[in-house]
Amino acid sequence: MRALWSDQRKLELWLEIEILACEGMAEIGIIPREDAEIIRQKGAFSQEAIAEIEKRTNHDVIAFLENVASYVGEPARWIHRGLTSSDLLDTTLAVQMKESIDLFLRDIELLQEAIAKRAKEHAFTPTMGRSHGIHAEPITFGLKLGVMYDEFSRAKERLLEMRERVSIGMLSGAVGTHAHLDPRIEAYVCQRLGLKPAALSTQILQRDRHAEFMTTVALVGCSIDRWATEFRHLQRTEVLEVEEYFSEGQKGSSAMPHKRNPITGERLCGLARILRGNAMAAMENVALWHERDISHSSVERIIMPDSSSLLDYMLHLLTTLVAGLQIYPENMARNINLTHGLYGSQSVLLALTDRGMARQTAYEAVQRAAMRTWRERSAFSSSLCEEPEVTALLLKDEIEEICSPQKHFAHVAEKLRGVGIDL
Repeated sequence: MRALWSDQRKLELWLEIEILACEGMAEIGIIPREDAEIIRQKGAFSQEAIAEIEKRTNHDVIAFLENVASYVGEPARWIHRGLTSSDLLDTTLAVQMKESIDLFLRDIELLQEAIAKRAKEHAFTPTMGRSHGIHAEPITFGLKLGVMYDEFSRAKERLLEMRERVSIGMLSGAVGTHAHLDPRIEAYVCQRLGLKPAALSTQILQRDRHAEFMTTVALVGCSIDRWATEFRHLQRTEVLEVEEYFSEGQKGSSAMPHKRNPITGERLCGLARILRGNAMAAMENVALWHERDISHSSVERIIMPDSSSLLDYMLHLLTTLVAGLQIYPENMARNINLTHGLYGSQSVLLALTDRGMARQTAYEAVQRAAMRTWRERSAFSSSLCEEPEVTALLLKDEIEEICSPQKHFAHVAEKLRGVGIDL
């Protein structure tokens, strides 16, 4: 990813666009075909020389063109004919965004492979589902990871849609009118770069495209943040259902030798904030003066390489975290039992209404039993047996069966298959 956004790669794309434009001009008879061939053969640049020229010109594209001309010779007079700087910059950005998305998609494939592997391992490992941070009803750890897998499937879908919208190039001249550059040349160049020509442009491609790219990147980062946060919570000492891999010789704290901290998850959460901040900067770039101003340019030189490189890194880091995640089923079982079976409250409520009791009456009876269990730390099934309205309809053995956690796992395999994880 760094190489894709490097100055070297940018200049290579600038040169290729200029050469293709000359070849396109030769195709329709605007310039001599032999001159286009010489430009293709001799076209080259020196990054160091361009940097030196730019000190004088204070203009990166002019410095580039001057340097390329020194290699090409007399036919260089055709280079940049009818183009403006943004024709190079924005078409190059389109290629970089498209190729970045291709790398993101590969990264997510690898992440999903790691998620699916762990989901299969723990498809039926019972764990407690939580709402508001409070115990709700049992799920399995594999099902939790299935939700993660599905979330990144949606990330892939968004990126694929985004790939279409950013794969747009332009060579339309100073204000987008093609006054000095036949639209056929734009089409020629874009086709060979794997882009579509813009339907309309000004001096630039409009920045809603770039803002959408950046917000899509940030949204994938939000999903990473969400799961890093989940694993961080599950690693808390009093929960300890999962733990980041802690290698031999690793240290957790400069002061406390016992510490094993969720530093990878914390790093991912912090980096996601940068992606969101950069997305906001990209949205600020959408409103420009008339056919363009240059206020977006300095911002994009920072946020687009940084966010693309960050997301690539974050996806790799999350993959490593998932692959090495230490999972503790015994602690999950311990935590399930902390509430003495209260997770069966809805099952009992529904059983009572199925037997003919009014829902409100059933709710109040089950809640009274639940509050007794909270106070006395007694088994929920025992508390239920002290409610006459409950025992009038349900036998003790029935209550025990109804409160079994197994009923919560009946559809796990089906639901995992539904998101693409075959057991």
